[in-house]
Amino acid sequence: MADTGANPNSGNESDEENRKVKKLKGEPKGDRGENGEETNLSDFKPTSVLRDSARDKTIFVHGELKEQPAVVILEKTPFGEDTLTEMFKGAKTNLEVKNDIYSTYVFQPPAHLNEIKATVVCPATEAHVQKYQRKEIIMVEETEDDYKNITLPYITSKGLSVTWVYNILEKKAEKERIIFEDSDKELGFVLLPDFKWDQKQVDDLYLIAIVHKRDIKSLRDLTPDHLQLLQNIYQKGTDAIVQRYGLPTNKLRVYVHYQPSYYHFHVHFNSLSYEVPGSRVERAHLLQDIIQNLKSDPQYYKTRTLLFPMRTDDELISMYKAAGRL
Repeated sequence: MADTGANPNSGNESDEENRKVKKLKGEPKGDRGENGEETNLSDFKPTSVLRDSARDKTIFVHGELKEQPAVVILEKTPFGEDTLTEMFKGAKTNLEVKNDIYSTYVFQPPAHLNEIKATVVCPATEAHVQKYQRKEIIMVEETEDDYKNITLPYITSKGLSVTWVYNILEKKAEKERIIFEDSDKELGFVLLPDFKWDQKQVDDLYLIAIVHKRDIKSLRDLTPDHLQLLQNIYQKGTDAIVQRYGLPTNKLRVYVHYQPSYYHFHVHFNSLSYEVPGSRVERAHLLQDIIQNLKSDPQYYKTRTLLFPMRTDDELISMYKAAGRL
């Protein structure tokens, strides 16, 4: 769904390309892709590390898969509470250091409880490589005039495709993944899991609500006319999550990105315990705050100066520099 590269600052890359990303679990016998050919990660030949994060337990690797350029993203899956007893019982442990009441071990759980999620982009273009490489990020201060004169022309001129979004809304793709829908064309939305969530536990729950309306590109387009829509998303979205996953509303983070990774209005739902990339204050705007802001000032998102993070190699940054704004 959202930015598959787990990068909160990836800017406005084509998410239609992201929809073609293959999600693999590394089954020994491989996985058959859209062309019917078997894909096995044992065939992957790494050439360089694009980026890694010790905190997020994620690494982005560039290489070749069956003679095609590829990027493989490896991410440690969350621990499951229901498997802890089995994990400890079947683990191998080797003592490293012991000092008074403290000790550290090399802890090797059974293989089936030590999964790594692999996301494969193949064939990967140079744009994908650039996207996943570690790059400097800066904060952009966007005034009302900046949006009208720089950001909006960028969005319009690029013609950034959201065909994959329309495919979901029209049930041409991912129909089986939708967990809730309000079909009202003005107030409705579909709710489905983000691809970053493996749906094995609610601790890292991540869903996306995509609105049926097609005339809201981003936060900047919101007015009091949209309050009923926003309230509907919050109420019915959280209700659906409570009913399906048992996660109460006070344990959810519900927010909107600015800048978004694609320009069709959508809302993120995360478990509050999950520090998902993109949920930090410089990019995420809580839906409840958005509602309150619009009630207080009808022109809030039309006129307010908004700040957002962006990579220095992003084309939008180049346009801000050319306009003398950076």
